[in-house]
Amino acid sequence: MDSHLNLRLTLEGVQLLQNNLRKILLEAVDEGLSSLGDSPKQAIFFHLENTFKIKKEKIPANLREFEKALERIFGPGAPYLEKLIVKRLYEKLGLEFEEIESWNFLEYVNNLKECLSIRRGIKK
Repeated sequence: MDSHLNLRLTLEGVQLLQNNLRKILLEAVDEGLSSLGDSPKQAIFFHLENTFKIKKEKIPANLREFEKALERIFGPGAPYLEKLIVKRLYEKLGLEFEEIESWNFLEYVNNLKECLSIRRGIKK
């Protein structure tokens, strides 16, 4: 019974972490796109939803599609914007951002998830 309770608490903790990460990721996307100005940011969200069928609140669940959409919208400028978003995300979570030339947006986010699960494991 005790191991079931621990498993349930761990699963609840993971779900809480995922929900917080989704919220923080959306904030980082919003702030990263805000660097372009409010009107361009709103236009990008409109374009994401109407052209790419990605609603703002669904971005965390569709990171690969979000990354592809940014690449289609911004072409060679997309990595710059993606790094702005990732930097904001790392800052919001109190982690140091280290640029790795060969990494793309998804690799940064996956690395972040890994770091968070390691940090969480240490706190147990």
